[in-house]
Amino acid sequence: MIYWRLSGFYLFYFASLGALLPYWGLYLESLDYSVTEIGQLVAILMATKIVAPNIWGWIADHTGNRMLIIRIGSLLAAITFAGVFISDGFWSLALVMTVFSFFWNASLPQFEATTMNHLGDDLHRYSGIRLWGSIGFFLAVSGLGTILGITGTGILPAVLMGLFVLIWLSSLAVPESAAGHLPLDQEPLRQVLGRRVVVSLLLVCFLVQASHGPYYAFFSIYMERFGYSTTLIGQLWALGVFAEIIIFMLVPMLLPRIGARTLLLAAIVLTTLRWLLTALFPDRLGVMIFSQTLHAASFGLYHAVMIALIHSLFVGAHQGRGQALYSSISFGAGGAVGALLSGYLWTDMGPRAMFLVAAVTSLAALLVVHFGMRNIPET
Repeated sequence: MIYWRLSGFYLFYFASLGALLPYWGLYLESLDYSVTEIGQLVAILMATKIVAPNIWGWIADHTGNRMLIIRIGSLLAAITFAGVFISDGFWSLALVMTVFSFFWNASLPQFEATTMNHLGDDLHRYSGIRLWGSIGFFLAVSGLGTILGITGTGILPAVLMGLFVLIWLSSLAVPESAAGHLPLDQEPLRQVLGRRVVVSLLLVCFLVQASHGPYYAFFSIYMERFGYSTTLIGQLWALGVFAEIIIFMLVPMLLPRIGARTLLLAAIVLTTLRWLLTALFPDRLGVMIFSQTLHAASFGLYHAVMIALIHSLFVGAHQGRGQALYSSISFGAGGAVGALLSGYLWTDMGPRAMFLVAAVTSLAALLVVHFGMRNIPET
């Protein structure tokens, strides 16, 4: 059944993220890299998303072989990541992460387009498939938190290598027919990009993901500074993803009834609250637990709405590049800027400053939605 084949790819892809995002910074810290260097290395993972998804999206849209692109990208990502085991310094590791992430970032936007094309008019069913990615993330982050607390972070590269191989194997199970490639006879992409609502949407993508930069790059190290154990840090990450899974189950009901714009506004308001709480009360476990439940809004609800809006605004043969633009501008440019600046903010102003700036950044995204996205398509 195609549902399980699509879900399997999400399961392993986001399990790799569940191993990478929470613990990569701790692994780099164990190798005696500075906070600034960690921020730079994490920014590389994000920065390649600025270019890579658009290159692969253009190839996929013009060849009609979207799943072939995903398979090639997944295989080359696994092969090039092996360079981590032989890198012996900052610059060699930076080179490995650059090449690896160029191929790794090829897969997800094209797979998102494949899933949305397969769903056709039933776009609200997307979150029912995507939640398996959240389950994968949850299992990885919760399981590894305990394991790494016992063994240390040295085994992390081997765990990641295994997950990257599983991503490639799962891509082999999805047929090319699921991608539903469409002909290229429609309005030029530049006309789509010239619309005010599209410009505003992409700006919101950049700002919201930039506000997540401190979280993805430094949350684990931040919590460690306030006395949290690796096991407890893993549980906090897992709690956030558990909340994300719940909201993915509810989105198919919420989106048709409430509407995309209202849900997007609510998601960004709660995102701003989350970063304020993280900045002001990191030493209060109860507040951090509540703050982590807001991941349901800051990522889960926000992402489900954004995927639906991108699919509605970038139609037909532009779907691959639409998802690629979403990935490159948000997780790429936004994530890279957020991670890079966070390292400098921590060094110059202290760790809490990172999350205060994150709150201001998400507040700016709220203003863009309010003034620039008054008329957005129904999904």
